[in-house]
Amino acid sequence: MFIKIFVIVMILIILVSLFSALTFLYKDEGKGTRTAKALTVRISLSIFLFIVLMLSFYFGIIPGKN
Repeated sequence: MFIKIFVIVMILIILVSLFSALTFLYKDEGKGTRTAKALTVRISLSIFLFIVLMLSFYFGIIPGKN
């Protein structure tokens, strides 16, 4: 149950980062670095979530199909 909540929270945080990048892109008109930083955070969080899911599967926290 914990892993499901963790994944949902991480996906919500990733979406918030994505929409903040869109907001920064609109407000800065492509001249600032805030958009790149927000997208870097989003990519880092996505990679972290992927690694956590792979490790959870490897260690048996997430069961596979029988």
